[in-house]
Amino acid sequence: MSTETDPHPAAERIVPADSLPFWSASGTVFWLEMRQRLRARGWYILLGVWLVVLALIFVLASAFLGASDNEGPVLFDMVVGFVLFFGLLVAPGLSANAVNGDRAAGTLAILQVTLLTPGQLLVGKWMASWAGSLAFLVVSCPFIFWSLALGGVRAGEAFVSLGMLALELGLVAAIGVGVSALANRPLFSIVVTYMLVAMLTMGTLIVFGLTMPLVSERTTVTMSYQVQTGAELLDETTIPDPADFECVTDTYIQDVPRTERTAWLLAANPFVVVADAVPYARDRQGPTSLGGQFEQPGVMEAISQGVRTMQAGPDNDVTCEEIGVAPDLEGQPPIWPLGVALQSLLAGGLLLLGRKKLTTPAARLAPGTRIA
Repeated sequence: MSTETDPHPAAERIVPADSLPFWSASGTVFWLEMRQRLRARGWYILLGVWLVVLALIFVLASAFLGASDNEGPVLFDMVVGFVLFFGLLVAPGLSANAVNGDRAAGTLAILQVTLLTPGQLLVGKWMASWAGSLAFLVVSCPFIFWSLALGGVRAGEAFVSLGMLALELGLVAAIGVGVSALANRPLFSIVVTYMLVAMLTMGTLIVFGLTMPLVSERTTVTMSYQVQTGAELLDETTIPDPADFECVTDTYIQDVPRTERTAWLLAANPFVVVADAVPYARDRQGPTSLGGQFEQPGVMEAISQGVRTMQAGPDNDVTCEEIGVAPDLEGQPPIWPLGVALQSLLAGGLLLLGRKKLTTPAARLAPGTRIA
């Protein structure tokens, strides 16, 4: 009679206690970071200054616009653009020293010798940095909903804008935490993070502008315009008569940039991502050159229209009926998913490299690195 022996004894089947549940451990790091931020007086001072500055700008802009029909959309776009601009300045400062700041203070090694993994450590610090940045967005919400109450803006536009603003702050915070894990000095990581943010904002515009001569083609352009045939000149109080105008067409050859080939370079720009994702529902079919009222778009909507126009490419045949009328850009695909993908790729790559840098035991440390 033979008995079967278990090749894996009970002692070997026990899962070693060398790991913690990922999200539970990340949450622990998150709360440790948040307690430190909530105890810091400077964070509240920044929130107060941000609230006062935004309120002042909102009141001045509201007084400047008066009771115009377009007050709500313009104020809404202005607040969204300003919140994004300020968030791109705040998020790197809250995240770019999250890891190497603890290394400089001698507290990072204490966390590294626990059961926390480098991934849990990075995710917890990233979530804390993201939450700190979202506080500035929460403070801005009253002004966003105030402009929403003025009319002209759908609730869907407001909520999509808030969601995209939160997403952009999270991606920038991830970039900052990744750079902080890679760099040894907090000052260096802050400067590098700001440079990366500048590359995404101003750098994409510069590269797009520099590539325009490279995609220009010499082509025939047909341009039509209205010429007054009557003897009397029009003034501001005179209603133009279409019979007094004649359509004139000129044809010439010039270099035209084919922007539809390089418009994707603008995708990674945070302002383009937020502006292009908002589902604007206002009618922008402007008047002809013979009169009518045209409702100017806000800053963010103008960015969205500009990018869609770049995607559509040049119009080499402009008729008199198209003068003063906004082009139909509904057929252009949204570019913001590509931008989110590129930003996520950058942030994810930095976090993966930072995770490798935090793996212990370290084979080699930079000279002057403080361990504990």
